[in-house]
Amino acid sequence: MSTLSELLAAHTQLPGEAVDHLQRVVAEWQLLADMSFADFLLWIPLPDGDHALAGGATEFLCVAQARPDTAPTAHPEDMVGARVTAADNPQLRRAVVEGRICREEDPRWHLEVPVRRETIPVRHNGRVLAVLSRDTNLAMPRVPSPLEIAYLGSASDLCQMIADGTFPPAASVAGADTSPRAGDGLIRLDSRGLVAYASPNALSAYHRMGHASDLIGLPLADATRKLVRDPFDAAEVAARIESALSGRSSLRLEIRARGAVMLVRALPLRPRGDAAGALVLVRDVTDLRRRDLALLSKDATIREIHHRVKNNLQTVAALLRLQARRTSIPEAKLALAESVRRVSSIALVHEALAYSVAEQVDLDQLIDTVLPMIGDGATADVRAKVRREGSFGTHPAAMATPLVLVVTELVHNALRHAFASDQAGEVVVSARRSAGRLVVAIADDGRGLPDGFDPDGANGLGLQIVRTLLHSELDSSLQLRPRAGGGTEAVIELPLVGR
Repeated sequence: MSTLSELLAAHTQLPGEAVDHLQRVVAEWQLLADMSFADFLLWIPLPDGDHALAGGATEFLCVAQARPDTAPTAHPEDMVGARVTAADNPQLRRAVVEGRICREEDPRWHLEVPVRRETIPVRHNGRVLAVLSRDTNLAMPRVPSPLEIAYLGSASDLCQMIADGTFPPAASVAGADTSPRAGDGLIRLDSRGLVAYASPNALSAYHRMGHASDLIGLPLADATRKLVRDPFDAAEVAARIESALSGRSSLRLEIRARGAVMLVRALPLRPRGDAAGALVLVRDVTDLRRRDLALLSKDATIREIHHRVKNNLQTVAALLRLQARRTSIPEAKLALAESVRRVSSIALVHEALAYSVAEQVDLDQLIDTVLPMIGDGATADVRAKVRREGSFGTHPAAMATPLVLVVTELVHNALRHAFASDQAGEVVVSARRSAGRLVVAIADDGRGLPDGFDPDGANGLGLQIVRTLLHSELDSSLQLRPRAGGGTEAVIELPLVGR
């Protein structure tokens, strides 16, 4: 089965920000499925392009699916990759064209099961990117208990916020897969911050933290603050609940009270921009944290290894730098200086990994650290400046190390060969991400490529390193071409699917 990223890369031309928003929706929608007692399907309009989003799509493709843990599924079969026509599913097209939630009056039959469908436009920056369908299995009638009423009301508010473009928030949702779910414990607050409903599991979690009475009608921020002994954690959890009431979302927070460990997350409820209170999710992770202690030593060991590798590489760079100062041969001095630059670039990657838990590297931060180092190490008579445009994003260490080396080599070559002595200029490192690839370009406004230059036949060490890393580590190749307006442009297209 293809992943969401692979399907978006194959069937859309969505920019990286739009793809990130759809991935945030999918990261959050298990909560929606559980509270809605319904399946959620994510549909993209076909054919590709803006024409489809303007309402001209004749087909829709399902790119992701979520089933509820709280009710029978409406789709026992795998729907990812399925295509449906707009003629047979007019609600999908209506959601795109009208930009609002569309509800079916009469259920449809699917595999001998009555299914009620609602379609929700997924909006981002004022543009409808895709459509969510909320499909409810009606074969088993449900009793409208207080829990079900609270679930459905909260889910409807969040679905309206998806249609408004205000949920999920643009902030990172790292850890959404371990955030509290509806079944762990759910508390609905009114616009004043008073508890309107608390599920049985939420009450049990608060009882374990030391709250003996019911929560209904209490200001939850104050009640939670009194239970947490650490004053900083107490102030933080109360501030996050109050922030959700003000419309600001936050990630989960771990608190401790009377030996119990709880994950708490507060979500603002603001359908159509109207303050409707907040949703607070609580999960008891006391036993889980006890098991996690056994893994801490392993994670600490891995980070310590990266830290020691970084220190060893810095020592090597220092020795090479010392040797270069004692060398009187210009060619040897230059070769040692270039080796110092390459070793230092690798050391920076290991330094980033020493502070990373998931072996992921923020390339934007790393590139911004490396570029000034390259400019300072260039020849003294070059006055060109180096800057970055666009976002590389966060990528695995296996990709980060060779990519940083490739960028440093190409920037260094541009500073060294593109400009005459004492010539001012600029080297721009730009990055453009989509669902399936990362395009990196290093462009200068210098003298351009010499006549008859063959990049494949060039035997310079820098280009040899670049070609080797691109072929063996990054599954890519280098394009050297004249830049529009003068100068040279080196372009790399890196596939992201499957990494």
